[in-house]
Amino acid sequence: MRVPFVSKLALLCAAAMPFMAGTAARAGEITGAGSSFAAPIYGAWAAAEKAAGGNVTLNYQSIGSGAGQNQIIARTVDFGASDAPMAASKLEANGLLQFPTVTGAVVAIVNVPGIGTDQLKLSGDVLADIFAGKITNWNDTRIASANPDLKLPDLAIAPVHRADGSGTTFVFTSYLAKVSPSWKSEVGAASSISWPGGAGARGNDGVAATVHNTVGGIGYVEYAYAANNHLTTTQLKDHAGSFVEPTMAAFQAAAKGADWDHAENFAVDLLDTAGQGAWPIMSATFVLLPTAPKDTARSADVIRFFNWAYTHGNDTALKLNYVPLPASVETKVRAAWTHVAGAPKL
Repeated sequence: MRVPFVSKLALLCAAAMPFMAGTAARAGEITGAGSSFAAPIYGAWAAAEKAAGGNVTLNYQSIGSGAGQNQIIARTVDFGASDAPMAASKLEANGLLQFPTVTGAVVAIVNVPGIGTDQLKLSGDVLADIFAGKITNWNDTRIASANPDLKLPDLAIAPVHRADGSGTTFVFTSYLAKVSPSWKSEVGAASSISWPGGAGARGNDGVAATVHNTVGGIGYVEYAYAANNHLTTTQLKDHAGSFVEPTMAAFQAAAKGADWDHAENFAVDLLDTAGQGAWPIMSATFVLLPTAPKDTARSADVIRFFNWAYTHGNDTALKLNYVPLPASVETKVRAAWTHVAGAPKL
């Protein structure tokens, strides 16, 4: 019997970001689309900005990074949102500025009888071979050897992956390619790949729901979805070789290893960073904004909204288990905004 699954966070975001298709835009309204990874924080920022007396209404469609990139290229929204950074040549060809908003973690979630939150330990190469279909049972010796204190069931593993073009998939598969040579050569990393097997689901919520309803399931989601829906996460092996739990301390340890100074178009690499206790699957999430927008007033409102988030939104981000950007990066982003036609004076 399938158990109904409702994401409280998704409902919150839906309330904070009403879709107003078919109605005329009112003053101060901006539209965005893309990353489901970023949807929780953008929804929370929109609600907080409005509660603080702001006059910008955000209508955001959580449709996946690939679709978000396509919509901003087509100029059907005011901004796109993507966890997969866009290549410099594509940014230039489409007249887009890319900037980060927060960093966050991707985690593995499981539905294994008798296994509680953060009890199961998985290394990157084992995780890769699970999704490659090379490890097919939960009591496989490679899993059991890392978990001698757990009673692992004789149960088939049921991998669940994103079915839509997804920045979360880009982050997850990029991590697998970084830690597993066989995954890199046989499968690769992209927002949408040809999966060796398993079931597909749309959005972070879809993956979370499918794993929740599948005994033996394993999937990957943005951490806020796992935390707010009380899903069973796992430990992962860090770059130093120790198993770490998904905690804010581990996320912040990973963020400290970011080399923003050498990140072209802010496309920083946060995967498997060095340092004891650093969570190995971290990513920035990005906004894509036209440098020559069709509507300069709406574009200016996009900049005002994210400037408000930089200035007032760090506590909200931390509550949702995102890591705010360093102040130095926010300063660089504000400088980059000045190259957008009609950018407001901040």
